[in-house]
Amino acid sequence: MSKPKAVILTHGELDSMYAKTCHGLLRGTDRYEIVGVVDYKYAGRSTTSVLPIVKDVPILASIGDCSDDGIAWCIVGVAFEGGVMPDAFRDQLIEAVKSGMSVVNGLHTQLNDDVEFMQLARSQGVEVIDIRRPKKVSELSFWTGKIKDVQAPRVAVLGTDCAIGKRTTCRFLLEQLAENGVNAQMIYTGQTGWLQGYPHGCILDSTLNDFVSGELENAVLECDQNMHPDLILVEGQSSLRNPSGPCGSEIIISLQSKYVVLQHDPSKEFFEGGEEYGFRIPDLKSEIELIRMLGAEVIAVTLRPSKDQISELDIGSMSQELGMMVQWATEAGIIAVSDLIQERVLSS
Repeated sequence: MSKPKAVILTHGELDSMYAKTCHGLLRGTDRYEIVGVVDYKYAGRSTTSVLPIVKDVPILASIGDCSDDGIAWCIVGVAFEGGVMPDAFRDQLIEAVKSGMSVVNGLHTQLNDDVEFMQLARSQGVEVIDIRRPKKVSELSFWTGKIKDVQAPRVAVLGTDCAIGKRTTCRFLLEQLAENGVNAQMIYTGQTGWLQGYPHGCILDSTLNDFVSGELENAVLECDQNMHPDLILVEGQSSLRNPSGPCGSEIIISLQSKYVVLQHDPSKEFFEGGEEYGFRIPDLKSEIELIRMLGAEVIAVTLRPSKDQISELDIGSMSQELGMMVQWATEAGIIAVSDLIQERVLSS
């Protein structure tokens, strides 16, 4: 089945951490065929000239520059702090709607509540999807404990901060395990996972807190029933001790995840957004111990790749100090961690 064509709107943010949704979609999506990125800063170039290891598509200055070649969707490809949509993005989305494109929005700003925007969308006969629109209470699942019935082990891919590549590492591990003949499935927990087309998951930061554990559990139960997996990978969000939004204990405790792959960015000293007041990222040893106290074992540490640090950082010494595998989240590192997961998790 062919996928609908889509462009991604980043509007000057393509090379920033805010465009991580765009970066993820350019690495792969089963839901859309990405045919371009709209970003005035790099207009006239292609994506591979700006970002490594992504799909090569043209970068356009504005929605108006999109040729009429069957583009069905415009995807908001950024995730700003607080999830508020800037006016400049809304203006571009209005142009997209006027051009006959449907819109998919992963920000907390709800376009479906924007009367003017929706009047225009209805007049053009296009769809508007707010991925982070909270479910009604009647649609939410409360935790039941049925997670105990799931035989497939859960491996959580957590991190020491937000925006350091947890989802990407999770996806790479999933693909490598599949290549190794393992029926592994991934539970998404953010808007990009939905956009990439994973069938099971929930969007944690738009879920009423009382139901976070239940929604996670329900996603795993449905995955287990529908896919009969050998192993389930769970995408982490933020980090256990990020003061702007700690997250992850539910993934360990409520899902009974007994194993963790811990993603870390060795170039970062402070939590994202915590530089001004000195909120330091805890050292790896203490994070590993905290995870152990919550009931899970860190079986490997994956490091966000950096050209400079790959040549400078001695991961052999780091591995010896931590007493576990440490790998860069590169192709070779992902293969090594995948092999370890099969050895430690599936053989136990």
